[in-house]
Amino acid sequence: MNNTNQRLWEPSEAFKKNSHLYQFQQWLSTEKKMQFDDYQALWEWSTLHTADFWECIWQYFKVQSHTPYQQVLTGKEMPFFQWFEGATLNYAEHIFRKKNNERPALITLNESGHQETISWNTLEQKVLAFRTYLTQIGIKKGDCIAAYLPNTSDAIVAFLAVNSLGAIWSCCSPDFGANTVIERFKQIEPKLLIAANYYHYGGKKFQKAEDLASICEALPSLQEVILILEDQPLTQNINSKITYWEDVLSTPTKGPLTFTPVPFNHPIWILYSSGTTGKPKAITHSHGGVLLEHLKYIHLHNDVKEGENFFWFTTTGWMMWNFLQASLLAGATAILYDGSPGFPHLNILWELTAKLPIHHFGTSAPFLTTCMKKGVVPGEQYDLSSLRSIGSTGAPLPPDVFDWVYEKVSKDVWLASMSGGTDVCTAFVGSMPYAPVYKGKIQARALGCALKAYDEDGNEVMEELGEMVIEKPMPSMPIYFWNDPQMERYHESYFNTYAGIWRHGDWVELFEDGSLIIQGRSDATLNRQGIRIGTAEIYNIMDSIEGVQDSLVINYEKDGKDLMPLYIVLQEGYTLTEDLQIEIRQTLRREGSPRHVPDMIEVVPDIPYTLSGKKMEIPVKKLLLGKDVKLKKGTVRNPEALSYFEQQGKKVNISS
Repeated sequence: MNNTNQRLWEPSEAFKKNSHLYQFQQWLSTEKKMQFDDYQALWEWSTLHTADFWECIWQYFKVQSHTPYQQVLTGKEMPFFQWFEGATLNYAEHIFRKKNNERPALITLNESGHQETISWNTLEQKVLAFRTYLTQIGIKKGDCIAAYLPNTSDAIVAFLAVNSLGAIWSCCSPDFGANTVIERFKQIEPKLLIAANYYHYGGKKFQKAEDLASICEALPSLQEVILILEDQPLTQNINSKITYWEDVLSTPTKGPLTFTPVPFNHPIWILYSSGTTGKPKAITHSHGGVLLEHLKYIHLHNDVKEGENFFWFTTTGWMMWNFLQASLLAGATAILYDGSPGFPHLNILWELTAKLPIHHFGTSAPFLTTCMKKGVVPGEQYDLSSLRSIGSTGAPLPPDVFDWVYEKVSKDVWLASMSGGTDVCTAFVGSMPYAPVYKGKIQARALGCALKAYDEDGNEVMEELGEMVIEKPMPSMPIYFWNDPQMERYHESYFNTYAGIWRHGDWVELFEDGSLIIQGRSDATLNRQGIRIGTAEIYNIMDSIEGVQDSLVINYEKDGKDLMPLYIVLQEGYTLTEDLQIEIRQTLRREGSPRHVPDMIEVVPDIPYTLSGKKMEIPVKKLLLGKDVKLKKGTVRNPEALSYFEQQGKKVNISS
């Protein structure tokens, strides 16, 4: 059985006392005369005294405000709170406070092996040139700027210039199709589009001129398109108002880089929900809220230090790219990788970790799971002695992957599983430098995040599966959804179950020591004989079974029967023999319970995923119930995977 009390790693006393969290506690003791016996006591204070905690974060990190705030927090019920009214600041300005000519700002790499080091001076000059150009063409505070870019230094330069002006950033990755991009950008009516006509993935180069032409045609608000070309000249007419990136960066500049102060609650960027079955939510965050949250999490939870190399594998379309900016706030060097994590081989990112070296390695749970299943042994092949932490998010991390990390990567690494999302551009729960790492568990709830578990009656529960809720406001919660003036979609998304309390839509199990387990989406609950089971419990167990590459479990009632089929994808060379079926059932019974055993096991060619990497449990459940399922074109990563389920129920209608 997976033992969640199995301790895999424990921080040394030196590790704890060298942490930012320890320094913060010392500051609280000296400056505020507050002593806390342990992290739990500190967390409780941070959530019971919300305004005091966030004011301490402001003061500890010496937030630079051009005008003083009048009050930290006003309002009586979420979401109608206001933070630090009167304060004016700029996120990008805080990044350049960490400028240091002794270490680079960025290191960029791609799957072809090209590496480039960007100094702080070079970054500043490029940002200044682009900022100057933006002002020359009339871009100002509050204008929406859209980007369609790969994960390169150009994207960072563009964001920082836009942000320095107080304009609003919004980005999609170039692996998004035209319709997916249009559905997002059309909501915000951008004045400017910054785009590349290509991207690389898996050893292939994909041309995007045709998609760009469609996107530009669908966005009449565009006044100009700035185009980044690679190698070959443009052969297709994308837009009549094109300016080339190289020309923009040659703009003559005068004076130093400056920053436009904006109100604390001024929009910093617009992120988007998956939009698989409906219009994507245009989630809008604030300059000040994101700044405070990123300062808190990157320092006190990730423990990123000046001069370290911080990497997170991400595209520009995932909120982790936005979170990556926080590493610059800490004075670390941000490592950018453009391409596939599995090309030219599955060891490429581990190889780069040893080479650079990378001190903080961030990725997704599926990547680590794939490395385990493919038998990758990075610790035997590379010198990973400089690696301090491995961050994982995007899905619950299976317990067996915890074992793999400590057996095959490093016995001394800090495995930092975290969970949060696009909604807040940070983690609600994650790493904490004082605590041990237990197999299958997330270490702690984040400071300032009043996260609880509720039962079906809305009562707080411990050590049993509950609905994840946030009882107190956080400054990085969305200020609103774009084009949602009455806050209707906002309220429906988070506050339609418990008045004034944020319901996130995940199952969570909290333990007395402060650790926890995320058990999947609550809207995909397995309810077997009155007992609720999170789908992640099934997936964690399935990931330990040799021969099973992926799985999807659904629970539904039909014709008076309680049905729970399990769909699996087999690894190459395996078939669903009677012995394998017996092993699956016995393992689910042993590691879970009799209720975890499915009614049937079927092999499918593939498991359908959204673009953001979420298993499509709800659409598949609707199909199996015989309901029509309308999906947005371009929002499914592998739409062909739905063909099996089309035969089981109604045909899927993918609309444009």
